[in-house]
Amino acid sequence: MKLIHTSDWHLGHTLYNYDRTEEQQAFLQQLAEIVEREQPDALLVSGDIYHYSSPSASVQKMYTEAMLEIHRRCPSMTIVVTAGNHDSSSKLEITQSLWESFGLHVVGSIQREEETIQWSRHIIEVTGKDGRPVGYVLPVPHVYPQNFPSPDPEMKREERMPYFFQTLLDETKRINTAGLPVVLMAHLAVTGSDTTGHTDLIGGMDYFPLNQLGTGYDYLALGHIHCPQTLKGSDGRARYCGTPYPVSFDETYPHSVSLVTVEPGKQPEIQDIRIENPWPCLTLPPEPLPFEEALQQLKDFPDDKRAYIRLNVLAENYLSPDCQERASEATRGKACRYCYIKLNRLQKESNEEQPHLSIQELKQQSPLEIARRYYQETTGESMDDELSLLLQEAMNQIHSSANE
Repeated sequence: MKLIHTSDWHLGHTLYNYDRTEEQQAFLQQLAEIVEREQPDALLVSGDIYHYSSPSASVQKMYTEAMLEIHRRCPSMTIVVTAGNHDSSSKLEITQSLWESFGLHVVGSIQREEETIQWSRHIIEVTGKDGRPVGYVLPVPHVYPQNFPSPDPEMKREERMPYFFQTLLDETKRINTAGLPVVLMAHLAVTGSDTTGHTDLIGGMDYFPLNQLGTGYDYLALGHIHCPQTLKGSDGRARYCGTPYPVSFDETYPHSVSLVTVEPGKQPEIQDIRIENPWPCLTLPPEPLPFEEALQQLKDFPDDKRAYIRLNVLAENYLSPDCQERASEATRGKACRYCYIKLNRLQKESNEEQPHLSIQELKQQSPLEIARRYYQETTGESMDDELSLLLQEAMNQIHSSANE
């Protein structure tokens, strides 16, 4: 079975109030071209279609037109879309029945009927161009740990997710009498994954050992973590394809979609297909310099070069109040988009408080990370695991309620 694995589109995302429609449309156009060239059996989108749970009408239209165009480029291809933590599961499923007429399956939540899990809704048969089955895709959307269904009210919270994944894989094995490839989809953070550049930060995520996702799949198409990677210890079977374009300045790695060939019992063949971004994110200068030197590099930046710019400044104390205005003025008439100053403080020999963050950098922190910083600065001690867990559970409940 040949498939394209992508995730974390974050359509509607803005970067420091700059509209990113052009970049998002450029990605969707490239994806359509890749689909037309490769003619895969399936396209898998593992969550976070949108950046906001209530995307604008124009963003939803962009998504709809792109999916129709992608389907037109390869009508025989099965498309499977799952909801991520940024998506509203209920809103994503509104047009579920309509999309199925185009071979597109949308799974926003665990499918139930009278409290009974509808396993068949999570087992999608993929057919080739000749109409014969070539494999199965098992879509699992983002679900907070406490919300996984349980067959027994007494089942512990930490047992619910492993039960769900393994039962789903067992149900698939029961009907997969031909021994076809099985691809599992999930949107979550696996313990030990590389979170480089992730704006949610470690404090904003639940992490799960890979073995909690069960056994019996030939490939695990993951979403949620933005850095593309094949997970260690997975025998090459579990992968994050990463974001197709940078969602933050710290996502400095190449962005791509994954072309995957899966055969039962064999290690998948994985090829990265690079996505070109018309508006790269640049940190200028690459190494921090005093403000006046950094500002001069910004002034010397080519007038016609398109890029998002953050100014990389080294300072011992606070910057003067007019620094933002001067940096913004330096880009007047240029094609680039100035965003903010990344302030790097000179490290003193004594172990003093954590480096101060600018307002822009503070906005990129997760609520838990901010709480940890405040706790450290006010008590002089690190927040213990029990308190961190309580805060995280409270935030998960808020996110879960907001996305229902």
